[in-house]
Amino acid sequence: MKAIFNGTVVAESSDIVTLEGEHYFPRAALNEQYVTFSNHRSSNWMGQAQYLSLFVNGEMKPDAVWFYPEPSEAAQELKGRVAFVAGVKIED
Repeated sequence: MKAIFNGTVVAESSDIVTLEGEHYFPRAALNEQYVTFSNHRSSNWMGQAQYLSLFVNGEMKPDAVWFYPEPSEAAQELKGRVAFVAGVKIED
């Protein structure tokens, strides 16, 4: 699968975990050259999510990537993985 933003592949992997309709890529599959810092945080049953922003070809997508540094016991399969908000296209 590929995650595409602003016409550029920002992550690509065949090792995908799908949970609640979201596709989680290995963190290593994320192209770090397009990633910038975000202060945003949120919490749910999976744990506390941290976010990253994307900056691709001059366009910023704030808080576009999220991950759980310490996922809950029930969401351990998400450790070391990232997912993407709407506006980042996911394709096979």
